[in-house]
Amino acid sequence: MTVKIDIKGPIVSNDDAWIYEWFEMDATWPRKIIEALDNANGEDVIVSINSPGGYVWDGSEIYTALKNYPGYTESQIVGLAASAASFIATGTKKVRIAPTGQMMVHNASTIGFGDHRDMTKTAERLRVTDKTIVNAYMIKTGKTEEELLNMMAEETWMGPQQALENGFVDEIMFMDTSVKLAASASVNGSGLIPQKVIDGLRNKVMNEKKSEPVPSNFVTEETLRQMFAEFKNELKNEVAPQEPKEPEQAPAAKRNLSRLFLNL
Repeated sequence: MTVKIDIKGPIVSNDDAWIYEWFEMDATWPRKIIEALDNANGEDVIVSINSPGGYVWDGSEIYTALKNYPGYTESQIVGLAASAASFIATGTKKVRIAPTGQMMVHNASTIGFGDHRDMTKTAERLRVTDKTIVNAYMIKTGKTEEELLNMMAEETWMGPQQALENGFVDEIMFMDTSVKLAASASVNGSGLIPQKVIDGLRNKVMNEKKSEPVPSNFVTEETLRQMFAEFKNELKNEVAPQEPKEPEQAPAAKRNLSRLFLNL
């Protein structure tokens, strides 16, 4: 029996997954894929991919789980495999792409704060991250590190033919092509809910649970939608022009804690 596993929507962390589920938004997180692979119990697995990418470390966990799976695995890029989803796709034993599918590779990015020393360290972290991602591409394509880093720096988009020629996929689905031996996008960028919204929503839910002796299912869909709207307004206010002020020195332990992510 062949088991089908979907990798759809942004790649998010296990901790953030519940918010995407609550709003019925497509998303993929490590625990979801690892549990699906465990349940597959060695059977053949087809991984259907349509994802703009997301967090690097969570993507790495998914990639590693696919590489470690003892049975046959095959990625089918049915829409988009961009950013972190592109190296996840290479974690299977065979990669196929739909005639209408696309892949995209680019450099890692992040959000950081602090002084010039912090920014220098952040830049170095990004360079290291790019080189770790390249390892997955090198294993699949047979290309050199330099070639792949250049492709990432240029933010390279590939249709089925280009992905096949570059060794990222083994064949184009529904077409008579031989296997090669050598070898978000979304409106807001990645499809990821801003971390401020996730943290604020989680804190508000937890605070209301502590203060009100009501059943565990007290949070209605309407309540959550209202919370979400409030946080959207807060974000709008934050990006509005403000008077410049002296920068505050952030505690060393709290600097540069934002997660690395690959997004469009």
